[in-house]
Amino acid sequence: MTRTVYIVDDDDAVRSSLHTLLSIRNDLLIRSYRSGDAFLQEVNDLDPGVLLLDFHMPGATGLDVLVTLNKNPKFVSIVLTGQGNVGLAVQAMKAGALDFVEKPYEAEVLMQLVDTAFARLEQGSEAAARVNAAETKIAKLSPRETDVLKGLIEGRSNKIIAYELDISPRTVEIYRANLMEKLEVRSLSEALRIAFAAGLFPNS
Repeated sequence: MTRTVYIVDDDDAVRSSLHTLLSIRNDLLIRSYRSGDAFLQEVNDLDPGVLLLDFHMPGATGLDVLVTLNKNPKFVSIVLTGQGNVGLAVQAMKAGALDFVEKPYEAEVLMQLVDTAFARLEQGSEAAARVNAAETKIAKLSPRETDVLKGLIEGRSNKIIAYELDISPRTVEIYRANLMEKLEVRSLSEALRIAFAAGLFPNS
């Protein structure tokens, strides 16, 4: 599988150096951007990948890019800076960076970090796929079937769900059978796992 690395740095020499280093690996596709603004203009059309992101840039800074990408499972970011300090490291990590590397960086350390970032990205992609699959199944349910499922999630019996929804226990059984069929599950525990993945469980 080809893996994509995005270099976002306003320093031509740094971009060229990173490109040369990463080109040693034949499984990497490398794309470069001169600014955070240029990257963000294309971000919605880009494939998932690892971001090597300069912290200090004109226009959108590395921090601006991180904040924009926050909670976007498509990218894992490693921040590079020539003016590193603990304060910047904390800002970068809080904004979602995987790690923080000062220039001049050690090639071996950087390559290990890139591998770690891809491992994180692949885990995130699998998790996102599970969530999407669960949400797609839950979306097939009618509002009443969803109400019954929420009652089951909260541990209520068919009788209590029937009372709360002002329908008969027999109707609850029908809704329950229908939702199990739509979710393609045979047991309540399987249905609950899908509901959990789709975020239907209460936060408490």
